[in-house]
Amino acid sequence: MLDHALIFIAEDEPFIALDLAMAVEDAGGEVLGPAGSVKEAFALLESHCVAAAILDVHLSDGDVSPVAERLLASGVPVILQTGVAAPLALMASFPDLIVHRKPMISENLVHQLALMVAAKKPAA
Repeated sequence: MLDHALIFIAEDEPFIALDLAMAVEDAGGEVLGPAGSVKEAFALLESHCVAAAILDVHLSDGDVSPVAERLLASGVPVILQTGVAAPLALMASFPDLIVHRKPMISENLVHQLALMVAAKKPAA
């Protein structure tokens, strides 16, 4: 499904991060991360080009909005997941942003992400 696409995961809950990573790998993708903080996310993204991202709204050092904004501005498909509300400013800037409430079945989230990655690929 993901055809070796590099998927970035930012999630500070270890069990959720592991579940997401396994779902991405099971779908044929490769995982960058998981990053547990905004600082770690920026460090990883500095040297990697990703096909898509799954971001937890609240990481250990704050709101993931700066990471999401950077990815979205670069045209990278992003799905947010949260146990609370999504940041209002981020939603105002990107009203079509997909947000899922935790708990979420990781395979379903990855399937939706795979569709977004496939839609972004140029026709052969």
